[in-house]
Amino acid sequence: MCQICGYQSPKWLGRCPDCSSWSSFVEENMTSTVIQDRAGLDIMKEQPVLLSQVEIKDALRLKTQIQELDRVLGGGIVPGSVILIGGSPGIGKSTLSLQLSNSLSSQNHKVLYVSGEESIKQTKLRADRLGKSGEQLYIVNQTNLDWIIEDIQKISPQVVIIDSIQVIYNQSLSSSPGGVSQIRECSSILTRLAKSRGISIFLIGHVTKEGSLAGPRVLEHIVDTVLYFEGDSHSFYRILRATKNRFGSTNEIGVFEMTSDGLKEVINPSQYFLSERPKETPGSAIVCILEGSRPVLVEIQALVTKSSFGLARRRSQGIDYNRFLLLAAVLEKRLNIQLFDKDIFVNVAGGIKIEDPASDLGMILAVASSYKEKEIPSDVVVFGEVGLASEVRSVTQATLRVKEAQRLGFKNCILSKANLKGLSKEADKITLFGVETIKEAIDEVFPATIILQMSGGIPPK
Repeated sequence: MCQICGYQSPKWLGRCPDCSSWSSFVEENMTSTVIQDRAGLDIMKEQPVLLSQVEIKDALRLKTQIQELDRVLGGGIVPGSVILIGGSPGIGKSTLSLQLSNSLSSQNHKVLYVSGEESIKQTKLRADRLGKSGEQLYIVNQTNLDWIIEDIQKISPQVVIIDSIQVIYNQSLSSSPGGVSQIRECSSILTRLAKSRGISIFLIGHVTKEGSLAGPRVLEHIVDTVLYFEGDSHSFYRILRATKNRFGSTNEIGVFEMTSDGLKEVINPSQYFLSERPKETPGSAIVCILEGSRPVLVEIQALVTKSSFGLARRRSQGIDYNRFLLLAAVLEKRLNIQLFDKDIFVNVAGGIKIEDPASDLGMILAVASSYKEKEIPSDVVVFGEVGLASEVRSVTQATLRVKEAQRLGFKNCILSKANLKGLSKEADKITLFGVETIKEAIDEVFPATIILQMSGGIPPK
């Protein structure tokens, strides 16, 4: 059975014909024993009903008192939901889970923490270090699914945390814990338990070296919400991103700082990403991106150097590589800037990954600044999408972006001319410059003589 997608074959295969993964097949003994419903639930067959007759009651979400986590979840924990938290080892999954348990139990919510990888004493030491917990927090060291379900039925908690799903096993299956059959069956039973009893269940999942959740992709389809921890385990900051959420937006992010006392919220991410920004340095541009409903200011850094070899190198970190190559080609073609013999490196400071096309204009200006060794003024913020014809297109939520830049003290903002409509009332402390092409944007940032020098003395068409 393929450990990535769950494809089955009667013999070993070097490459999976379904997901094209190499060396992913592991032998598993398939028994004819009918796997009974171990959840002990009184499940009755539901009858078809008219959609117009379905009554909807507003479910009260459980507030975790961790604002960044509530934001990513869409406002809190929905009763009966199943949430999967993934991330590389040491990134902070167990730390966040224990802080969540402490916070909920302090609000008199009954929580069961199932620690399959640490003993009860180890979990107790970590919980005491992270903060004071309430009297409603239960901890058990268990990996047998049947016994875990018995504990859930006995305690009747509101929230259950499984740390981690890879070590939980169902004794009805002969395969080892962590296999495709075990993960899929255990997750399915826990999901049915959550839906029937209205219990919210958090599943902690490991991440493979490729960056995907260990186990089959079907695990992500079973759960309601998938949260990923991003960031380097050697740095202080973590980013929690929702890649799937049936009860909220999938574009929200939560920013945390790892300290000796656990994860602390970063309420103002823009200030964090710009805290160590170098002043008066070429190749640095500030852009305003949108993560869900939150505007965030980040720094895009570019370094353009003469290539020492025959083939120029292109590297990007935090920005899609293909998008980076496209914008470099637009800059070279439309402004006659010779980049074919230059190495270009682009980085987003802070370890965040940008997917918002509003960062296009900032990357163009950062590369142009590094090319001619002319710095962009430190009080300038830019945003706008760039097309193949060098046009600067409008982006969504321009008002929120301008307000965020104005709140952080920026004096000038370069954006698409189409976004200027309706922004005059919002920009009382910031000057807006509307542009239609990247040439106009560069003219606003750099003197006109710089443009002639960049294009080799030939005015761009």
